[in-house]
Formats: sequence, structure tokens, C-alpha cells
Amino acid sequence: MSERQEKAGLLMSVRHTMKARRVLTAVAITAGLALTVAGCGDGGGGAGEAPPSSAATGNKPDEKAEKQSPQQPAEKQVLAEAKGGDNITLVINSAVRDAGGFVTVNGKVKNGGGNVWTAPGWQGKEQELARNSASMAGASLVDRTGKKKYLVLRDTDGRCLCTNFATGFTPGSEREFFAQFPAPPPSASKVDFQIADMPAMTIEISGSE
Repeated sequence: MSERQEKAGLLMSVRHTMKARRVLTAVAITAGLALTVAGCGDGGGGAGEAPPSSAATGNKPDEKAEKQSPQQPAEKQVLAEAKGGDNITLVINSAVRDAGGFVTVNGKVKNGGGNVWTAPGWQGKEQELARNSASMAGASLVDRTGKKKYLVLRDTDGRCLCTNFATGFTPGSEREFFAQFPAPPPSASKVDFQIADMPAMTIEISGSE
């Protein structure tokens, strides 16, 4: 082989080696860039990456707690109930013995009729009680065992310690009432409540002296 041919072969070999190195360098750079991109995407929440949706993670969006409705007042206890003429209903809700020696009866009256009702006769027949007009003044408690009748208490002017109905009851209306009586002895835990032409109602007295 001549010296010229040997130089040409060496030159070609050098060129091939340099070309191969360029290819390897390009491959290495490309691989490095790919790893860099992949590394940026592994952080979960990196720049440019959308956060996982609630559907994908299975988490439901926060729901506002339902507003609790206001507690409804508890229904009053019914000790006794009676219906009289003119479709009038009388309900006794409580009869409480007070420390002062009184019994306070609470309840309500309802007009179930079709006309205005003015509680005729409910104020009692006594002359002194007549000034109370439409009221619970004519009510009484009867201790059948002790054979005693207790009338509604009144002040020095003859006004009853009870509810006065200033106006008549319109159809369908109802009103609450109270009436105070002298307390029967503790042994009389049950008495009959009476007023006007309403049926007598047996009620139990609660509380103690």
C-alpha cells in the first residue's frame, strides 16, 4: 500500500470516529432531556399539570350541612278534656299545687261552633262574681272523698284570680286560661273540675306543699 493510500485510509477512519461520537452525544442529550421532562412531571402538581379531579380521586365536594329546623315546642300534657253545648271544648293541661297553699289550673277553651260564643254562665251565679262577666270565675274543684268544694279565689274587689275573656270566641278560635283555688289537703290528689254546663272532669294535682 502506498503512503498516499495509507493517509487516505486514516483520514476516513478519523471522520467515521468523529461522526459516531456526534451521534452518541446527540443521543445522550436527547435522553437527558427526556429524563428531565419526566422528572418535572413526577411531582404531582408541577407547573402545567392540572390537579386531579374529584371524580378521579373519589372525593366528593364539601357539602354544606343542612340547617336544622327550629325545635318545635313540645305538646302540652292533657289531663282531661270535655265537650259541652255549642260545640265548646275544654281542655285541662295542668293542675299544680303551689307552696303558698294554692292550686293553679291551666288549660284552653275552643269554640268549635259556627257562631260567636261569649261563655254564658261561666262567670258563676254569685252576685259578687257577676262583675267578672265572661270568665272562668264560676269554676270549682270538688274533692269527692273529703266532700268539699273549692271555689276560685278572688281579690278584695271581688275580681277572680282567673282568666277574663274580654271578647267573645269567634268560630274556630281557642284561648288559654288559668284559675286559682285554695289547695285541697295533700291526701286529695284527684279532684273534679267543674264549670257551667260542662261535664265534670277528674284531674290529678301535681306538686307538693
